[in-house]
Amino acid sequence: MPISHDKAREIAERLRKGRAMDGLSQLLAPRPPAENPLPDRVPSPRAWTAEAHGERLALLAGLGHATDALSGEAPDPDPQTLQGNIENFIGYTRIPTGLIGPLRMNGLHAQGDVYVPLATSEGALVASYDRGARLLSLSGGVAAVTSVEQVQRAPGFAFGSIAQAAHFAAWAVDQFDRFVEVAATRTSHGRLVDLATHVEANHVYLIFSLHPGDAAGQNMVTMCTAAICQDILERTPVTPEWWFLESNMSGDKKATVLSFLNTRGRNVMAECRIPRRLVEKGLHTTPEQMDRYWRMSFIGGVQTGSIGVSGHIANGLAALFLACGQDVACVSEASVGITRMEVTDEGDLYASLTLPNLIVGTVGGGTRLPTASESLRIMGCEGTGRAAAFAEICGAVALAGEISIVGALCAGHFAGAHARLGRPPSKGASAKHAPSGDAPSVDPPSGASPSHDTPRGP
Repeated sequence: MPISHDKAREIAERLRKGRAMDGLSQLLAPRPPAENPLPDRVPSPRAWTAEAHGERLALLAGLGHATDALSGEAPDPDPQTLQGNIENFIGYTRIPTGLIGPLRMNGLHAQGDVYVPLATSEGALVASYDRGARLLSLSGGVAAVTSVEQVQRAPGFAFGSIAQAAHFAAWAVDQFDRFVEVAATRTSHGRLVDLATHVEANHVYLIFSLHPGDAAGQNMVTMCTAAICQDILERTPVTPEWWFLESNMSGDKKATVLSFLNTRGRNVMAECRIPRRLVEKGLHTTPEQMDRYWRMSFIGGVQTGSIGVSGHIANGLAALFLACGQDVACVSEASVGITRMEVTDEGDLYASLTLPNLIVGTVGGGTRLPTASESLRIMGCEGTGRAAAFAEICGAVALAGEISIVGALCAGHFAGAHARLGRPPSKGASAKHAPSGDAPSVDPPSGASPSHDTPRGP
């Protein structure tokens, strides 16, 4: 997204965190498994038995993670504790949750090997993302950066003439410092960071941007903007004839052309380099074929008027949002992104993903629900100070899914994978184990344990 020089300077200083830029490069560098062995992969990835289920829970228990709520062993919370999350409460919609990983993170905020819970009822989804995560980890991991963090609310004001509208807009711009103070009376976590104005004849749109802290930020920005509007109405030199708290210009819960011009949420970039041998053995294709697919799909996306061009970012984000207590409707703007795949000079695959509107948080909202807090805790992303890390994991998971689905399409395995994993077994067939699929083993790097050798799935 284009940003002003002042804002770019502020973001650069925050990203550096006092480090020299070469230190940032080192932080984001790959960590090959040959030098830093990966932990065990999720056990029995193609088994639906009670024993396999127990093995996965045991893996998490061994890492110190409680899964009582996720496994159904904990009692449901008292309905009174759900105020603020639901009205007219009657019960729960339970969605199966799977586990992928380990996913190696080399992020600015997220570092280490993480297991990621995904909630979905779509067969083949978890298998696909698990395969992508496996390939990324065997390649040394994902570099990820959370840069801009801001959420908007855009009140609109109507006046009797263009002259009045221009007068009001000029006055409002000069009140920014006052608006910062007013916003601070409604939140102890967020802060007003920017104000953009747009005049359309006798209408004025004020677009307020707040840094959300570790919350997703929609409620915060609404309450702060409401307070600012009340202050405006009390002091404005030109009284509007009418006004609304939201003029549909913030991009809330919709894909808009603002997506790559003005971040709503958290702007996350993720990248990786996958060696040719891993592409060939793990995806049954080549970097050149994936490059060709990306170019054709990008042209196809442009022709259909797509805002952003990607494969299926919404799949992974929706599954993460459901598991982690996020506002699932925000997938509508969060899934706008750009996927890019290219062959490197060395013949390997470079892949990147940019998500300019990732609305996520680790405090507030649904994050306090038992299953959500357990899921966030599994990733080390529960509570204050972890929202940027969670955003980077979201970006890495989405990239894993992009790599896996493009690989399946290039290898001609897309339909077959969904036929195997996206349907229940036929009568008389065993539901305990699914066929291992088309992907052969990926030779583990030197020093890696044998459990690291088979990314499978669509």
